[in-house]
Amino acid sequence: MGLSPTATLRTGMIALASLALASCSKPEPPNITFAPYGKGYQTRMDLAQVDYKYPIPPAELAKITPDYLATLDEEQIDQIYARLTAGPIPDGAFEGRILLPRGSSGKFRLSEMVGGFAGTALHLKGLVVEEVGEVLWRGKVFFRDERVLRNRIEDLSLLKKVGLVEGEPKKMSYGGKETWLLFPAKLYCGQSLLDSRRESIIIDYFFTDEIPGYQENPDYLAGRRGLKVRDEIRMIRPGFYLGRAYLDRGFALNFTLYDKATDEQARENFVSTGKVQEDCWPGTQQRTVATAAKS
Repeated sequence: MGLSPTATLRTGMIALASLALASCSKPEPPNITFAPYGKGYQTRMDLAQVDYKYPIPPAELAKITPDYLATLDEEQIDQIYARLTAGPIPDGAFEGRILLPRGSSGKFRLSEMVGGFAGTALHLKGLVVEEVGEVLWRGKVFFRDERVLRNRIEDLSLLKKVGLVEGEPKKMSYGGKETWLLFPAKLYCGQSLLDSRRESIIIDYFFTDEIPGYQENPDYLAGRRGLKVRDEIRMIRPGFYLGRAYLDRGFALNFTLYDKATDEQARENFVSTGKVQEDCWPGTQQRTVATAAKS
């Protein structure tokens, strides 16, 4: 038995509405232009020229998501990072996500990045970066006034499995609940290892053992007797930062830090003005990000 014309029309309207809702659920990707480049390093444009020729308007920065960044290769992520300033030093809790470098060796194991340690004190062979990231990169908590950062850890099972945790580390109270806040680091403004034209916010674990609340196991892992971790971050927009992690000054991976509340509160003003508080030196090269959308 066939449908009546009225029922057919109603069914068609429902189908169209469903398609419209489905299309609205996907965020619009940013319209970002990248400088041309080839496989060889000599084909890549100087980052100062990338910044000058291809500025990113605030409206396009507002569309960037971790999922979008995950589709880019390393050169493209580097080009975005070079067109950012540090912005304000964050405060409070941020959700973290790892973005492994693409365009070279693809996925690689943590044991390859710490090969110089020969697996002696670290016992990390066989652990893939994604597995470690589920533990170490769940989120970070910034204590802006103290210029200290701590990593929010919810599961120690992986570190215990490989013998990197002895006993039960003390928990700290944050956000109304007890949680592990491990791997403390110092916060300051400093020179970017990728782009020295302007400062980045540095997350430095080298002297982690000097920070109050330090716990030898597992906090030593990130410090000068372990992986010698040094992160740097720049602001995509308020509440959203793009970071680079280094092990003993060797680039390891990218990551994002996101605070939804700050993003939602400050996004409209950022898009309309392109201005933010700059706690670090923004460099001498004038950025045209605020007016690029008019051209």
